[in-house]
Amino acid sequence: MTIQERLSAVVAASAADLPGPELLPERLAKASAAVLPVDGAGISLFFVPDRRLPLGASDDGAAQAERLQFTVGEGPCLSAHAEGRALVADEDTIRSRWPAFYDELATRSDIRGVVSVPLEDELRGFGALDLYVIPPNDVRTVPLSDARTVAREVSAIFQAASCPASQRADGPAWLDAPAADRRSLVWQAMGVLNAGLEVSSADALALLRAHAYSLGRDLDDLASAVVNRELPLEQLALGGDVIL
Repeated sequence: MTIQERLSAVVAASAADLPGPELLPERLAKASAAVLPVDGAGISLFFVPDRRLPLGASDDGAAQAERLQFTVGEGPCLSAHAEGRALVADEDTIRSRWPAFYDELATRSDIRGVVSVPLEDELRGFGALDLYVIPPNDVRTVPLSDARTVAREVSAIFQAASCPASQRADGPAWLDAPAADRRSLVWQAMGVLNAGLEVSSADALALLRAHAYSLGRDLDDLASAVVNRELPLEQLALGGDVIL
């Protein structure tokens, strides 16, 4: 059985436990982690610079690794997207190249290696498959050719699920993934800061990131507090590094 066939079989087998088109990204992430020698996987999209949309993760650890990168605004998955190429990062590379992300990762996660591979076809330049390893596993044992094959198959499955017959007016149903809905709170929180503090979107995101990092919170979690008016805007203005 080829790796593509194994992936498709795992995706099909998980449909009973994860039904619905909005959970397709989670099924694909779990299947990717199952067919590759990794401990976790996540799938994300970039629809504009600095706006990373997580679609699904194989487990809580993979989901947290994505949120940590987005919170600090740096990490191998973000760099792989910016550079437009696959990126393999072991612990030493993460520590030296993305120190803020490494500090959070070392404190809050067992993950110590990341492989990020761009998706293909219509998702090239927008989507990525991110693979995570926990010692004693090592990123150097992950065959990059197999990771690229899995990324291509993930792209093909997304494309098949986006055919005109199943397409909604606002895009494919898998964009309604729970992780994507959670991340949308960040864009809402940025809007709250735009209006309440009269700052640009870039400064709003910088303030949210600075405050989340200082409190040791995920940016998604902090955004929820802002949107629900549980965190006064004045506290954000005083706690951030952006001069208003």
